[in-house]
Amino acid sequence: MSIVIAVVAQGMMGSGVGRRFHERGATVRTLLSGRSAKSAERAKAAGMQAMADEHALLDGADFFLSILPPGEAETIARQLAPALTALKTKPVYVDCNAVSPQTAQRIAEIVAPTGAEFVDGGIIGGPPRDGYSPRIYAAGPAVAKTAVLRDWGIDWRPIDGPIGAASGLKMSYAGITKGITALGSAMMLGAARFGCAEALVAELSSSQKEILGYLSNSIPRMYDKAYRWVAEMEEISDFHGSAKPAADIYAAIARHYEFLAAAEAEKPSGPDNAVKTLDKVLGR
Repeated sequence: MSIVIAVVAQGMMGSGVGRRFHERGATVRTLLSGRSAKSAERAKAAGMQAMADEHALLDGADFFLSILPPGEAETIARQLAPALTALKTKPVYVDCNAVSPQTAQRIAEIVAPTGAEFVDGGIIGGPPRDGYSPRIYAAGPAVAKTAVLRDWGIDWRPIDGPIGAASGLKMSYAGITKGITALGSAMMLGAARFGCAEALVAELSSSQKEILGYLSNSIPRMYDKAYRWVAEMEEISDFHGSAKPAADIYAAIARHYEFLAAAEAEKPSGPDNAVKTLDKVLGR
């Protein structure tokens, strides 16, 4: 059995998914226009074939997977729409980005006039590695057509729900896990500011070992990802919509991750740097 899968873009997740498909024998295409030299290197290392343009990327492909920072998800759909429209046989368009159900619906509306079928996706977990795959949930009327992707090395999980269900699951899960990391890092910075960080860690060690263990792992792993989590938290705020208090919480968490991303970018940095302070609180 042969399969052709187009994947954009070539970040750690996109190239990791592309590599897994390639390792299992799929033909994997990508588009490098406007991408960095590092993206090109990752694509080559993953066995992804760089195509000349959007038409070449999609012509003859069975699936197109959009794996991008959430702020780019609608842009790529608009970019590909003319090529999709021109094709007689169209790939299934699968949006795998960390976007709200509302954004997923807008992307579906961009894709619909092209005649391509649209599937809503959401990735939970890190990039594929030996013995591991992230879970990619998928939903929508055409979801059954994507079930074959589980045969190509990815933990693909179709769920029974409309467009927006997979994105809603991603928003809910990320809102819990990354929300806990945000709250923990904010409170540790507050404790450090008022001279009680050591006492806070001691109390957590005594009464909340599981929470401290989670934060000790999740906070350091967050530093170099915080810049990407800003837009994701904004999407979670959009997810809550008219539920104003919850929407406001995640809008504020987006600003917190923006602050931490700036601190990470400042390294090497002074003693008041937030990342350095968190490392000190955590005994790193």
